[in-house]
Amino acid sequence: MDEKKLIHARRHVSQTQFIAYGFFCVIITGTLLLMLPFASRDGQSEPFLNCLFTATSASCVTGLVVADTWSQWSLFGQLVILTMIQIGGLGFITVGVFISIVLRRKIGLKERGLMMESVNTLQIGGVVRLAKKIIIGTCIFEGTGAVLLAIRFIPQFGFFRGLFYGIFHSISAFCNAGFDLMGGQTPYSSFVAYYDDWLVNFVIMSLIIIGGIGFIVWDDLSRNKLHFRKYMLQTKIVLVTTAILVFGGGLLFYLLERNHLLVGMNTSGKILTSLFSSVTARTAGFNTTDTAALTDGSKLLTIILMFIGGSPGSTAGGIKTTTLVVLLLCVHSNIKQTYGINIFGRRLENDAVKRAGTILTINLLLAVTASLAIMAIQPLGFSDILFETFSAIGTVGMTTGITRALHPVSRCIIILLMYCGRIGSLSFALAFVQSKRKPHVQQPAEAINIG
Repeated sequence: MDEKKLIHARRHVSQTQFIAYGFFCVIITGTLLLMLPFASRDGQSEPFLNCLFTATSASCVTGLVVADTWSQWSLFGQLVILTMIQIGGLGFITVGVFISIVLRRKIGLKERGLMMESVNTLQIGGVVRLAKKIIIGTCIFEGTGAVLLAIRFIPQFGFFRGLFYGIFHSISAFCNAGFDLMGGQTPYSSFVAYYDDWLVNFVIMSLIIIGGIGFIVWDDLSRNKLHFRKYMLQTKIVLVTTAILVFGGGLLFYLLERNHLLVGMNTSGKILTSLFSSVTARTAGFNTTDTAALTDGSKLLTIILMFIGGSPGSTAGGIKTTTLVVLLLCVHSNIKQTYGINIFGRRLENDAVKRAGTILTINLLLAVTASLAIMAIQPLGFSDILFETFSAIGTVGMTTGITRALHPVSRCIIILLMYCGRIGSLSFALAFVQSKRKPHVQQPAEAINIG
């Protein structure tokens, strides 16, 4: 009887629940590996909570750390972190489907459904072909990035270390993870020493953007090349919104910091720093300037960009660019009193508005509630706590430096935020709710005043 119940339970695990449980298993496995003595540089076993925090941050491609990655972890520990970043960025479902393809195993309807849910595609047809494109594209982009970064790092660190640096940071950037190994020079410095280096900045920013636009957009671009009119509606929205956020955010950052952090930099350094700060805030987590020294205006701008994040079905987090556009179009439609929500000659479905509103509300509630909880636990600066929580829910990894000072309970809160941010706040909520059919009898409707 117990065996029958177990089989029945397995059959009734939803796709969302399966993905949530899968990421949990990846995190726990990574935690146990990082707890091994030889995972630490000093040969001592690291405390469970520190390992859990690091494993969650790596698997959820966030980048928040309680210890400098280079100073704390041995080569084995760094490889464990890098593996979790890759699995977390692509999604373990995508990796599993690709392994099945390589082993020539049959991919059933259930696996295709999981793949569809994992990459947020709207059609189950073609998901196996999409999985191949994702893996091949990832290898090409990460490989190219690793070679270009190695050109800069090998002369500085030697061949083997420079090559490893190129590979590590290419994967970390493409997966929007934000983990770095620059602590060998100055702990927690990230890419501050390269603020005016065109090669490093261009490669890192390009990898972040490519990884953050979404796998579905990749597929559309590969099929339709540069023919914008042939693109799917999602591709058009993602590309236009991404361009506006990157260059608009860079301009705003320059205006906010031109008399502060940018003082003393040459023109090249100012341009690169402004653009990099705009791009990395969209869930990457690297930095080429002192984040703690930002003006309040720049911190607010960064929080907004972190909250928006990347695009659906990508390595990035946040509420996503499409959610932002749908909500703005909904506001515009209500103000103009137009019928339907229209963009690029298409009308959006009403369900898209409901889903966008739900995602925005849940993410805001999680970030604000977590901020209030941390404030009640320990006396830290308001802006610093807000920055940390929005960084966690957006799986960004940027910090003003308070991560290492967090109370154990506060760390657990940040861990939960990172987990919710990676699998999706709405998906996290749905993982605990059984889907219900539309009832035959509904409650009577009654109008209320709004606004």
